[in-house]
Amino acid sequence: MPLLFAFQTNTHYYMVEEFINGGEVFTLLQKKGRFSDKRVRFYTAEIICALEYLHTGGVMYRDLKTENILLDAEGHIRLTDFGVSKGELNTRERGRTKTMVHGTMEYMAPEMFQSEKYGFSIDWYSLGLVIYEMLTGGEHPYKN
Repeated sequence: MPLLFAFQTNTHYYMVEEFINGGEVFTLLQKKGRFSDKRVRFYTAEIICALEYLHTGGVMYRDLKTENILLDAEGHIRLTDFGVSKGELNTRERGRTKTMVHGTMEYMAPEMFQSEKYGFSIDWYSLGLVIYEMLTGGEHPYKN
């Protein structure tokens, strides 16, 4: 989403972005239930393109979940909330980091909880969980 403008007060920073009126995939799943296979394929393809773009630029998203996938007026996805993303991952490190993230635990890959380095594959793990939710109507394999 393009940043339209930014400003700050004495206590807060504000970033104004484009209004995305389609809502969250999370909310749509709650209202409509499971998505058709065709819709899941379409959203998955767009998420793959977004993740590939980020990874190519050395950015690990690290918070992919249905609440962070918005839909625009034409039904295309937009990723939001880059608060825990990690950028500037260079080729020398092969896109690996070991910083602990305070994101949504249900979507985190197991290697994020270990004290070893992890790579871009954690975003693909989260994508698998998102696909599962779209196919099952919002059920999550790790929630009771």
